[in-house]
Amino acid sequence: MPSRLHAQRLDAVVDAVLRSGATSVLDLGCGTGDLLVRLVRAPQLRRIVGVDISSAALLIAGHRLRVALAQDGERLALRHGSFAVPDAHLAGFDAAALVEAIEHVDPDRLSTVERAVFGCYRPGIVLITTPNRDYDALHDRPGGRLRHPDHRFEWTRARFEAWAGGVAGRHGYGAAFTGIGWPHPSLGSPTQMATLVRTDRALA
Repeated sequence: MPSRLHAQRLDAVVDAVLRSGATSVLDLGCGTGDLLVRLVRAPQLRRIVGVDISSAALLIAGHRLRVALAQDGERLALRHGSFAVPDAHLAGFDAAALVEAIEHVDPDRLSTVERAVFGCYRPGIVLITTPNRDYDALHDRPGGRLRHPDHRFEWTRARFEAWAGGVAGRHGYGAAFTGIGWPHPSLGSPTQMATLVRTDRALA
């Protein structure tokens, strides 16, 4: 069962995907399928693909989604692979989501993620959520300790907006930023979300 904050993240992403008018969506770094479970409930979405580098996580996702996979394997698919690798099969989707995924990538490999997602896949809208480092001051984490042992970094709002804004500018996207979770007046929300929309493609 997702935590309250994680459920809020998932709901925010699903809401943004549906409001964009998307009918096809990539879940990049889908893990055990938390977002996919929500996406398959939306009749608007006619094609849904989850991608993850972990075979073990995909096995769990497949078990959780076994009914949907059995009933309509053409609508929903799981793919083993890295979203840092260009793949023409993942091009042409209306939307893509990276939920709590980029912070698991080594910083020196973020440029490969950028080239794959924004240079090759080029979805109409990309939704990226990641921890807000500013918010951690409320929890007094000693020695810069990260929220999860597999996180390679956690960015402040300024750092995340600089990175995502740069990606957007280099690839013809507009960028907007929102917080998810209870907001502190000066530190923001625990999760931050970037919404990047391709400027040459207007969805309904």
